[in-house]
Amino acid sequence: MKIAKIETLRADAGWRLFSFCKITTNDGLVGWSEYNEGFGSRGLSQVIEALAPLVTGRDPCAWEAITAWLHVCTRQSRGGLNQQAIAAIENACLDIAAKARGISVCRLFGGPIRDRIPVYWSHFGTYRVGPRAQHTGQPRLMSRDNIARHAAEVKALGFRCLKTNILPVDASGVPGPFAPSFGATPGHPELNWDNALLAQTAAHLKAIRDAVGPEMGVMLDVNFHFKTEGFLRIADTVAPFDLTWLEIDMHDAPSVGVIRRRAPCPIAGGETLHGRREFRPFFEHHAYDTAIIDVVWNGLAESLKMAAFADAYEVNVAPHNFYGHLCSMISATFSACVPNFRIMEIDIDSVSWRDEFYHSVPVFEDGALVLGDAPGWGIEVDEAVIKKRSLT
Repeated sequence: MKIAKIETLRADAGWRLFSFCKITTNDGLVGWSEYNEGFGSRGLSQVIEALAPLVTGRDPCAWEAITAWLHVCTRQSRGGLNQQAIAAIENACLDIAAKARGISVCRLFGGPIRDRIPVYWSHFGTYRVGPRAQHTGQPRLMSRDNIARHAAEVKALGFRCLKTNILPVDASGVPGPFAPSFGATPGHPELNWDNALLAQTAAHLKAIRDAVGPEMGVMLDVNFHFKTEGFLRIADTVAPFDLTWLEIDMHDAPSVGVIRRRAPCPIAGGETLHGRREFRPFFEHHAYDTAIIDVVWNGLAESLKMAAFADAYEVNVAPHNFYGHLCSMISATFSACVPNFRIMEIDIDSVSWRDEFYHSVPVFEDGALVLGDAPGWGIEVDEAVIKKRSLT
């Protein structure tokens, strides 16, 4: 069996893209992966297409050989888009390798350790404020009271944990996004804090905590929005709300280590890091209580190695997963295979047509994704719908 063709497909997902890599073998077997190019990875489809000739004609079941070869071919520009392109090709090869054996990808790696994957509701409130709300099919949140009622709804649905972002209210009390590190709101490029923002952060978390009670997990993700000084002030601010973790992104491992040692709550991060080498200084500086690994950016095989590396430092891992359903099944496979698993991210809110891209969708029960045992990733893409909503 040989790789005959590698294709990329992109579809409308409202405020972003859903992107897919399709590998077809010479005997007609098809493997799929999903990747993301809407958040700083523009041009990723073209990189995948540029790498495709390097592996056409190779055995997709020898995924380690394929990824090793692609790393050799991109060594002088490792990481970044090259790493994400290699991951997309690897993950599609894994789908083929499992389907060829009639087993799930999970069983290729000796799993599952668990077949019910605890998940947390990610971007709580974030997609229901501002312009993205129009794509979700859900009512826009117009006040902190709306946010509190929504938090109670999430709890009633059986979720035991949610993760939110800073959502300050304007002069009329309407919440909106805060994303200066993405250039989406004021505050870029200085990334400074002020007392008014700290008060807004506290009020937002209080509304959620009062609505869900003391037992439910609450997380706050502040991305790259501050410098070290600001992250420390945010950490002080969240102390009364008993967070499951405060999630931060920085590229300086010693600074994150300082924050973790001074913070009154656990610290999570690492979602933008590529490979074991980039995680190494963060582990050496004991920067994370939970290391967040993007399986879609790194590929499942490398992500499992990263998780094993984290385990050597007594650190648990959680997948970064805010994409479509195929990505969720790839992340769930990772979550099922690693011993040192914490909890899995999931976006419940998304564009109202997300389910259409698949013949079946993930099943959730009592705050957990139920992992089946179907061949490959356990989910089948509807290529006709992708092409119907194609942006290429």
